[in-house]
Amino acid sequence: MGPRSSSGFFVSRAVALLLAALAAALLLALAVLAALYGHCARVPAEAFTAAGSQDARKSNSTLEPEVTVTPDVWRPGPWDQLRLPPWLVPLHYELELWPRLRPDELSPPALRFTGRVNITVRCTQATARLLLHSLFLRCDRAEVRGPLSPGAGDATVGRVPVDKVWLAEDMQYMVLELREALQPGSLYELQLSFSGPVYQDFREGLFINLYTDQGERRALLASQMEPTFARNVFPCFDEPALKALLILQFHHPSYVALSNMPKLRQSEKDVNGSKWTVTTFHTTPRMPTYLAAFVICDYDHVNRTERGKEIRIWARKDAIANGNADFALNITGPIFSFLEDLFNISYPLPKTDMIALPTFDSRAMENWGLLIFDESLLLLKPDEQLTEKKTVISHIVSHEIGHQWFGNLVTMSWWNNIWLNEGFASHFEFGVVNYFNPKLSGNEVFFSNLLHDVLREDHSLVSRAVSMKVENFTEINEISELFDIFTYNKGASMVRMLSSFLSENLFISALKSYLETFSYSNAKQDDLWRHFQMAIDDQNKIVLPATVKSIMDSWTYQSGFPVITLNVSTGVMKQEPFYLGKVKNQTLPTHNDTWIVPVLWMKNGTTQSLVWLDKSSKLFPEMQVSNFDHDWVILNLNMTGYYRVNYDKLGWKKLNQQLEKDHKAIPVIHRLQLIDDAFSLSKNNYIEIETALDLTKYLAEEDEIIVWHTVLVNLLPSNFVSDVGNYDTYTLLKKYLLKRLTSIWNHYSTIIRENVTALQDDYLALISLEKLFASVCFLGLEDCLQLSRELFKNWMDNPENEIPYPIKTVILCYGIASGSDKEWDFLLNIYANNTNEEERNQLAYALSCSKDPWILTRYMEYAITTYSFNFNETNIIEVVAAFDVGRYVAKDFLVNNWQAVSERYGIHSLVTIMYLIGRTISTDLQVMELQQFFSPMLEEHQRLEVHAKLQAIKNENLTNKNQSARIAAWLRKNT
Repeated sequence: MGPRSSSGFFVSRAVALLLAALAAALLLALAVLAALYGHCARVPAEAFTAAGSQDARKSNSTLEPEVTVTPDVWRPGPWDQLRLPPWLVPLHYELELWPRLRPDELSPPALRFTGRVNITVRCTQATARLLLHSLFLRCDRAEVRGPLSPGAGDATVGRVPVDKVWLAEDMQYMVLELREALQPGSLYELQLSFSGPVYQDFREGLFINLYTDQGERRALLASQMEPTFARNVFPCFDEPALKALLILQFHHPSYVALSNMPKLRQSEKDVNGSKWTVTTFHTTPRMPTYLAAFVICDYDHVNRTERGKEIRIWARKDAIANGNADFALNITGPIFSFLEDLFNISYPLPKTDMIALPTFDSRAMENWGLLIFDESLLLLKPDEQLTEKKTVISHIVSHEIGHQWFGNLVTMSWWNNIWLNEGFASHFEFGVVNYFNPKLSGNEVFFSNLLHDVLREDHSLVSRAVSMKVENFTEINEISELFDIFTYNKGASMVRMLSSFLSENLFISALKSYLETFSYSNAKQDDLWRHFQMAIDDQNKIVLPATVKSIMDSWTYQSGFPVITLNVSTGVMKQEPFYLGKVKNQTLPTHNDTWIVPVLWMKNGTTQSLVWLDKSSKLFPEMQVSNFDHDWVILNLNMTGYYRVNYDKLGWKKLNQQLEKDHKAIPVIHRLQLIDDAFSLSKNNYIEIETALDLTKYLAEEDEIIVWHTVLVNLLPSNFVSDVGNYDTYTLLKKYLLKRLTSIWNHYSTIIRENVTALQDDYLALISLEKLFASVCFLGLEDCLQLSRELFKNWMDNPENEIPYPIKTVILCYGIASGSDKEWDFLLNIYANNTNEEERNQLAYALSCSKDPWILTRYMEYAITTYSFNFNETNIIEVVAAFDVGRYVAKDFLVNNWQAVSERYGIHSLVTIMYLIGRTISTDLQVMELQQFFSPMLEEHQRLEVHAKLQAIKNENLTNKNQSARIAAWLRKNT
């Protein structure tokens, strides 16, 4: 924290001298007390009573320790910096934790834990001030022993007096002020005793899960340390480059204790007549604090041995007994073996535990030796064969196992390069899954799962680069914000592109060298590029236009991506940054640089040699075609390059002609690409909307559901009617699309009716069916509506007639929409008796599909009252307002109930509801009317925010209306 502001009150010179004398006396007294006791400043226990609340998560003030801080705190110092000073290097942690969890006391009002940690450090620079991380921990004792001599006993080791200990909360440091400086090159041991809160409402640090198993209420404790939550559990040097050995001792009652390493020994301990078990674990390899993991649970497990190492899957006793962990157990060993063989580096730990938590906010975590998952992402019920869940679990498990090499064995030097962990783990998860499931179409799956979403989010100037400079970080919360779509999706796309312009052998060879060199250590992005450059320099087959560093830096240090435009008439290729809403003749902000773009391409279906676009434009004569031949060209083979592709009018015309002549000549991934690129480019004014629409003429012949999925996402987004506000366009689209959808609809509706299990291995169909069914029912095809009614009624008559999982959301919605209060009450009762959060969200959504205003009003009344149905997970007013009928009902409901709604969901929820209700506005008068309606409900700062947002919605809707008019004109011409 910096110096205080200079503003304030003034006192006379005499009074100032008196105050200074008193302050000096107080400081002297504090120094004497610190020297006598060497204790940390105490934090009242009541400071932690709110531990685990959402408010505590958002603001340090809720849990801010009431520490008596000396004036030293307000001086500028190293505690103002985000990074630890390099004065101490941790070498070894000996950690003991004792959470007070008892089987007969599962939900105490403020569960706490106590602990102690001895940290061996090497001093690199003389200092009498020690900094380490600590957050929300009460420190009870702090000692510094040393300098340490090898083999010396306790009696011969001196102590460095601790004058005082204080907390610098802004950067989450504990500061130890010593009476004398530590000496460079010497070893010391920090001995700290502490206590802290076990969180209940969010899963960070050490937290509790409450759940039901075998009909009984139970609890478990688990940890989540990434990225900066180890400091919530024990004082430590909480940075990824500060790796150390950990001996983890876990005090616990009659539970199983798990940690990164196998159990070394167990003993009993009597505390005030109560028996506690002490489990001591083997020492870990060198690893960062964010990978430390602890679980105390009453779970069962299944196990197997892979290459002499035990693998155990832990889950609720019911889940283990029902075989829900068997699928994960069967795939885990082979995945480990595959990656060991691929990198020629054995997994170094003696065991692997994987545990399924009832609730885990982080979805999955790769802790070395103890991988933690949300149970929805690890467990598979034996009867869940007709879902894409097998593939989802395979991807999640493969991703976390990939981290055992990328992240655990070799760790990034700091969080600014977290993409080196997540990007590579995401890339290899697809390689692993494709290896074990060769029927999966790897390129289409990568596009659907990763590439499609990030290309929609990424654009120049606004979005962030994959890799950022350390000096750009100033606050701790900026680290957590890095775990986003750019780190995972774009990071994986960067790795995939790198692999695509190198041979697979060279790519893997360079990675082996990198992993071997930096094992048990840390690496930066440049370290990775250096090993790839070494591999390039050792051969002469692959020639690059620049160094690997120059090529990849042009992608990882820049936000956004390029649009590559090929003029097939001239062979000139150019690049420009992709902007949202590009306007003709608009002066765009200058973009720093060009990208060095690898361009893999095909001509007439035949793959051509790789070319490079390393400047703003370049001539490629081999890409020329004329208006009189039958040639066509597609850039970005298999969509391995991270960019969109545009063509001149002739280039698009040639591709359209080929689609209508023989669409199968163009691979599926490129039919996907053409549709997605064209609609994105037209939406952002790079090409005319008519050019994109022309590509859909052939669709009556398209039998690949994943291509249809892309078409429908672009032509019928979920807010299509609301945004366009033009039912004439809807009518024309209905006629145009249904004519072309007949074949694909008949195929899949027949499978659903006659033999739904035929889809169990068709992943692309399973992830596309919901959009197909939702679109066809939305377009009003009676066969779709009838099928929805049939499936809903059969399930309602007999719950064993389960609705096929891939289309369950659609069937529930249209079953309610076409039903009466009888169907609605039935579904509400199902909701009330369901404990699965994902399924409850699905049911809550379906209940809002009713078209009866009185039912929707009753639904919202239930939500804001103390009715017996608990709708904690979902803001029901928002869900209702998201539908066209519900939008008007929700607005009327708010007139009489806005106070109750704000009390139930918070005043901030009214802003979201306002946007949903106002999503069709297109005039300033409508903006003003809506603002006047909501003004009494909002605070002043919200009114300004809302006005700007409503203006943006209005402008977007005006753009959509103009686009809609052109779509309608094209449809009239082509229907």
